[in-house]
Formats: sequence, structure tokens, C-alpha cells
Amino acid sequence: MALIAPRVTPGLPADDARNLARSLQDSNDITVFVDGTVHRLPDEARDAVVDLLGRLGRGEAVTVSSVEEMLTTSRAAELAGISHTYLRNMTDRGEIPVEYRGTHRRIRLADIMAWLETQKKTAAAEVESDN
Repeated sequence: MALIAPRVTPGLPADDARNLARSLQDSNDITVFVDGTVHRLPDEARDAVVDLLGRLGRGEAVTVSSVEEMLTTSRAAELAGISHTYLRNMTDRGEIPVEYRGTHRRIRLADIMAWLETQKKTAAAEVESDN
């Protein structure tokens, strides 16, 4: 199953964020309309929508993404923006943890996200040191 690329939404302008935060205050009742039809969300979906709206209400940028707990090496490499071979070499060196399902490698999404975060921090530190 292919995942849809993450979607990043910038934080709302201050006035919009305040209005949304005020609307959400003390309320977990979220009504969703799709083409004029009301849909009641299951608790888990409602909680995710309330969390998303709360973050926007605080002026935070948000990323919405599909999640698979365990990724194939191909999917993990695609998500990380690196080659499949480079990722396999990193797992061989122990830089990214890997689990085996038979002979197939599987990588936790959290491990790839942690590696990406480390890469961002390293890049930011290099930019700082250049300035």
C-alpha cells in the first residue's frame, strides 16, 4: 500500500488562530460535513481532529501523514529521501535499527523519523557554524 506524501500546513495567522482556539475551548464536539452530509467521527478520529485543530489554534504548523508502524526498506528509504542501498548499508552498520520478518528487513517509522530529525539538527548546526 502506497502512502500519500505528508502534507504540511503552516500555522494560522494570529487572529484566525485565536478564533479557532476560542471555538475549541471546553469543547470536544466536532461536526464534520462532507458534501453537506453530517458525519459522526469515531472517538479516535475525533481526538485526532481536535488535536490538529488545537495545534492550528495555537498558531503551530502541522504535518498530516499516513502512518505504518513497520516500513519496508524501500518505503523507509523513500520517506528518508535516500537510496534503498544506502539505507540497507546504514542498517548493516547499526545506524538505524532493523527487524527481520523472515528474510525481509522492516524498519520502524519512529526510527526513520528520529534519524531524519538528527539529520535536520546536524544540518542546522552546520549552517550556524558557517555564520
